Amino acid sequence: MPVAKKQTLGFQTEVEPLLHLMTHSLYSNKEIFVRELVSNASDAVDKLRFKVLEHPEFYQGDTDLKLQIAIDKDKRCLVFTDNGIGMSREECIDKLGTIAKSGTKEFLASLTGDKAKDTQLIGQFGVGFYSVFMVAEKITVHTRAADLPSDKGVCWESSGKGEYTIETIDKPTRGTEIVLHLREGEDEFLDAWRLRSIILKYSDHITLPIKMQKELPASKTDDKKDQEAQAPEERWETVNNATALWTLPKAQIKEEEYKSFYKHVAHDFQDPLAWSHNKVEGKQEYTTLLYIPSQAPFDLWNYEKPRGLKLYVKRVFIMDDAEQFLPRYLRFVKGIVDSNDLPLNISREILQNNKLVDSIRSAITKRIIELLAKLAKEHVDQYKQFWNAFGNVIKEGLAEDFSNRDELAKLLRFSSSSVGNSEQTVSLEAYIERMKPKQDKIYYITAENYAAANNSPHLEIFRQKQIEVLLLHDRVDEWLIAHLTEFNGKPLQSVAKDADITDITEVPDEKSKEIQEKNEDEFKSLLVHMKEILGDKVKEIRLSQRLTSSPACIVNEQNALSSQMQRILQATGQPVPASKPILELNPQHKLVQGLKDEQDDGRLAEWAHLFLEESILAEGGRLEDPAAFVKRLNDLLS
Repeated sequence: MPVAKKQTLGFQTEVEPLLHLMTHSLYSNKEIFVRELVSNASDAVDKLRFKVLEHPEFYQGDTDLKLQIAIDKDKRCLVFTDNGIGMSREECIDKLGTIAKSGTKEFLASLTGDKAKDTQLIGQFGVGFYSVFMVAEKITVHTRAADLPSDKGVCWESSGKGEYTIETIDKPTRGTEIVLHLREGEDEFLDAWRLRSIILKYSDHITLPIKMQKELPASKTDDKKDQEAQAPEERWETVNNATALWTLPKAQIKEEEYKSFYKHVAHDFQDPLAWSHNKVEGKQEYTTLLYIPSQAPFDLWNYEKPRGLKLYVKRVFIMDDAEQFLPRYLRFVKGIVDSNDLPLNISREILQNNKLVDSIRSAITKRIIELLAKLAKEHVDQYKQFWNAFGNVIKEGLAEDFSNRDELAKLLRFSSSSVGNSEQTVSLEAYIERMKPKQDKIYYITAENYAAANNSPHLEIFRQKQIEVLLLHDRVDEWLIAHLTEFNGKPLQSVAKDADITDITEVPDEKSKEIQEKNEDEFKSLLVHMKEILGDKVKEIRLSQRLTSSPACIVNEQNALSSQMQRILQATGQPVPASKPILELNPQHKLVQGLKDEQDDGRLAEWAHLFLEESILAEGGRLEDPAAFVKRLNDLLS
């Protein structure tokens, strides 16, 4: 079917509220539209550089890659023109008329109402092109893909009010020209000095030369003949550095330049927390510039989202999101790798099975871990910010990266029973430094949330003896603890599992032994009777050494799944291996003591079930029959 020469099409439904937002709400930092258009032009040129490796004819005799920005004060227009890869008609419809793939829903859902903060989300959510509607009442795009003839050019135009037109045109040159028809009141962007300052602020160190028309001295402003006498190329001058930042010696790069380059690479408005710039020479030669963001992206947990480092070979851009250079648990890292050893025509398939890549990946991983260790040691507050944003991702590394497990374990931070709130955390090294003289284990408990962990009955004896317990209340902690069984020679032990805790209960004196033996004799009949009542619901009923104020608790066998892990598996529809808890009773508690002489079997049965059900609830578990529990509790209270 032949394509109509000109069509009027409607934006995707989700685009309309976004465009309304751009034109009426996000006014706190309108200048970022310049950064977004420059970044898009830079990406288009990078893609062309990659394509011409196999298709040199795409250059079409024009190898001087650049972005030109022109100001037309008479028509109140800004014109951004690049000679990059360009777009076909279908790509215009897909990329400019439909932006569901760019995360529009997530963008709109993440808005806070604070205009200053909301504007900063634009680049991060991939909706940067539409930021032009903050300053322009109409946008006209002329473009042609590098692999298409001149009569396959495209004109796309919209005023951002729900629809756009698209038309096939003749365009002699490849690339994209974007014309912004500015709104009333946006004259600041027609000022050349203002525009240059914005470019230097955001895009000074991208590799694409950004050119603007030279301004004549004031005495010659109206001298058209002097202007026309200049050759076309002489009327333009490069306004940015246009040098790959990573190729410069570190001593020549200012801190602000590093931060500016990060914002270009990551499409982030916030400064990075830290960065590492290294050049490796010898058997392999490559340069890396790696950044740790200060905040987590909205799609951090979307495993299908492409992510990774920008890959260059001998300063030639090869691909975005080269994930082969980072393990999955470091997917938040941004930056570039530029190799002198990889072939220019390297493909993704080769990249996945390349020993050079494996070697670079290993070195990058160690460098990032070292950077984080330095941050944790020298900048505690910044590391806390990092941990709050990416801590759960780092925990994945204990299962994925055996060779770096010890160093990753040093980066871990946990809530603790010795610290007053969930905001403060401790390292495993700090825990070991505070261990009691006879203590030989690192104690921990897992739970659904901080409150459940901090208030667990299992902590009672530990608090009485002032023994610190780590409170693990993130879902990933169950998988973490399965791969972190010891640290610096100290085994990790769950306080909610059946294990020897004599190193903290200190039972060995004769008086304590007498009391223990007396309790076992006094309560023997009660324990047997309660086991008969509860039957297969419990494996065993015994007296507890860990309780000081609660009447009862349940513990799991040492090799059984924790209660928290059982709930996680159930929630995901996974089969849960059958296991029975052990019910422990506190012989010092009045309710338990009162049952020794209970003659009413029915009443004893009610108390036995109540103790078990209360213990399950204290662990964050669910009861099979909540209504029966409520009735039982009310009957006993009355």
